[in-house]
Amino acid sequence: MQVIDAHVHLWDLAVRPQPWTDPLPALRRSFRVEELAAVLDSHGVDAAVVVQAGDTTGETLELLALAAASPRLAGVVGWVDLAGADVPAALSNLQSAPGGEGLVAVRHQLQTEPDQQYLQRADVRAGLAAVAAAGLAYDVVVSPSQLPLVIDTVESLPALRFVLDHAGKPPLAGAAADLERWQHELARLAELPNVAVKLSGLVTEADWKSWTQAQLDPVITHVLSCFEPSRVMAGSDWPVCLLAAEYGAVQATLATALAALAPDDRAEVRGGTATRWYERSAP
Repeated sequence: MQVIDAHVHLWDLAVRPQPWTDPLPALRRSFRVEELAAVLDSHGVDAAVVVQAGDTTGETLELLALAAASPRLAGVVGWVDLAGADVPAALSNLQSAPGGEGLVAVRHQLQTEPDQQYLQRADVRAGLAAVAAAGLAYDVVVSPSQLPLVIDTVESLPALRFVLDHAGKPPLAGAAADLERWQHELARLAELPNVAVKLSGLVTEADWKSWTQAQLDPVITHVLSCFEPSRVMAGSDWPVCLLAAEYGAVQATLATALAALAPDDRAEVRGGTATRWYERSAP
């Protein structure tokens, strides 16, 4: 079974600016597929799922073209306007574009979406139903306070495969009560069978300069306990992780938890879950 990094980003600032990186010097440069391939090679990872960094169709088309040219990209999580007039057509256009067979999911930057009830809107839910009909998954990136709305959305769309990015962003740098609330909501979400979760992005939810493994271990254990390995996938969130840790250090944060799993379960987290959850089904 392939080892798959379930969550990476790529961008070329000469092609498309990423204004959100402006206050982050470590990310204010291009990160191209050639650099990613070298990183994956040096850490024994076969391929990666590349996830949109901006909510634009243009970026999605660029990522699809990259995936078509690089065997190191196992799939693309892109973007469509879920509230658009014809979401099925927008998805079909992406799937028929160069590299469109690499589209495995879409997502929207919910944690920065001004409309806090975005997922509850009838037009957005119709868009999500179109995502399911197109045989794609939907990645959810949210702040912890949005998890109750995610639970309601996942429950209302049982035909759609959801993927919770970054374990729902546990507030590792926040108050203990906030972390307990995240634990409770994550356990509720895990009761729904049509959602998987990524163990990714944890180091950047903690203090970038002083995070410790002791802080991460209870979160990792809770995720694996709630979802079990068949619905958990490992991702690095490279290059965003560089704000807090190098790629190898991020991989090492999961080493103890993975070593405690049976070999088949370990293979699920390292690639099996991503392979199954992102496999396109027939519309």
